[in-house]
Amino acid sequence: MKKKTWIQGIAAVMTLVAMGAGISVLMSSRASALEIGKPAPSFTGKGSDGKDYNLSDYRGKYVVLEWLNHGCPYVAKHYDSGNMQGLQKKYTEKETIWLSVISSAPGKQGYSTPEEANADVKKHNASPTAVILDPEGKIGRAYDAKTTPHMFVIDPKGDLIYAGAIDSKRSTDQKDIPKSVNYVSQALDEAMAGKPVATASTQAYGCSVKY
Repeated sequence: MKKKTWIQGIAAVMTLVAMGAGISVLMSSRASALEIGKPAPSFTGKGSDGKDYNLSDYRGKYVVLEWLNHGCPYVAKHYDSGNMQGLQKKYTEKETIWLSVISSAPGKQGYSTPEEANADVKKHNASPTAVILDPEGKIGRAYDAKTTPHMFVIDPKGDLIYAGAIDSKRSTDQKDIPKSVNYVSQALDEAMAGKPVATASTQAYGCSVKY
């Protein structure tokens, strides 16, 4: 009984923190609209640098899609700790394409102009290949992106090989990162080694995408 009460208390605190930050916490469903092992939805998106980015241009390379909202404490966990930037640097150096996608609509929390998105990249010393602005939510809905972060990995054939959470610890605590299984890193390492991806789909966690 005491254990149950303690767990309920923690859940209530997390909810109040999220509400105070003007966000909603959402555990997304598994990527039901997508199918692991099948072609990832194609898209063209406008980068914060003004360039067009087409998924089809990256055939032959691994691609990571990261849904982004710097106002989300779950995202802050991975940027304030340097974890996300470390992953971006590690895998872009291995010729992986890393696309951060902002799907917040104009007027909604998380929306960014190109100038704001570029400033955030500089502020956080981030290393994505590009930040794609998706204010109409076309890319987000094509991927059924529910949360920030919500992560997808696409193989050189253009097939989806991972969809879901960034890691196994559903918290905003940076101290949990070293104790977590990073599913994105695990999927990329396994695939690059010619092995099947052991965990190809998980339940994403974080803040809701503000379409």
